[in-house]
Amino acid sequence: MTPDDAILPFRLDVPNMRGRIVRLDGSLATILRQHRYPTPVAALVAEAVILTALIGQAMELRWRFSLQVRGEGPVRLIATDYFAPEKPGMPARIRAYAGFDRGDVASSRLSPFEMLGQGAFAVTIDQGPGMRPYQGITPLAGGSLAACAETYFAQSEQIATRFAVISAEAQAPGGEPHWRGAGLMIQQMPDEGGHAPDAPSGGDNLMSADDVAAMGSREEDWNRVNLLIGTLDAHELIGPHVSPEALLVRLFHEETPRVFGAQPVEFGCTCSAERVEAAMAQYSAKDIAQMTTEEGILTADCQFCGAHYEFDPATLGFEATR
Repeated sequence: MTPDDAILPFRLDVPNMRGRIVRLDGSLATILRQHRYPTPVAALVAEAVILTALIGQAMELRWRFSLQVRGEGPVRLIATDYFAPEKPGMPARIRAYAGFDRGDVASSRLSPFEMLGQGAFAVTIDQGPGMRPYQGITPLAGGSLAACAETYFAQSEQIATRFAVISAEAQAPGGEPHWRGAGLMIQQMPDEGGHAPDAPSGGDNLMSADDVAAMGSREEDWNRVNLLIGTLDAHELIGPHVSPEALLVRLFHEETPRVFGAQPVEFGCTCSAERVEAAMAQYSAKDIAQMTTEEGILTADCQFCGAHYEFDPATLGFEATR
């Protein structure tokens, strides 16, 4: 029985599909608690974190997978990182933060996704020093970040992908409320046959997951599995009363599901005094002066974990004057 804060890989043998189930409890709660986001912003960050965990674990990463959502509305930015385990058996690490206008969010009557406005959904795969990062970008469309992720896979990777994502504040009897989230990801492995669509069916003239599925010879399998996902109850997905393994059997018992070893995940940040100092060394003397307090101290804060750093500008080769 897979615990919370873990990603469970699985395969559906009959339709030749692969997938992931993730449930985040303490890791997601830590990310959201330290920033005290308004509820609509917290919901967007939670969705992005769940997607990042699902996609990041599905890739053969040596280092980092990132999502960056940039909008022109009250919520301007959501950034997430998934760091692959440093060694076998170790947990993966995840972190996130959001940039937004608190007043505009408080006065808005828009849905969380609508608060992003027009913008872009960017995916970055970074395999570490010496390797060139890969980046893919798709417009913000479809009504959710999950829909944007489906469009990215259809348009950039030509892999039919479906996500089911949910998050909410949970509270045990006598306990404090905290955020909990879960997600399901299904991907149809590419094959030959089928036919190309006459025109893309997604928004902004982009390919959709259904378009990609139609290009193969197993469109019926794709449609059947999606109908089964449509029967998924939110409480089944988010748990904790139904284990991920039991959920797969409930949904896909005729599809012959097989599970593999679960990947634990926890909140984790890579910031350090050395990394911040190296970044500060790239700024000009004018920039350093603007960031230096009247007491002659250079300060910096990590947007992901809130860590506060203080430096003597002289250690970076600058005079401690304003």
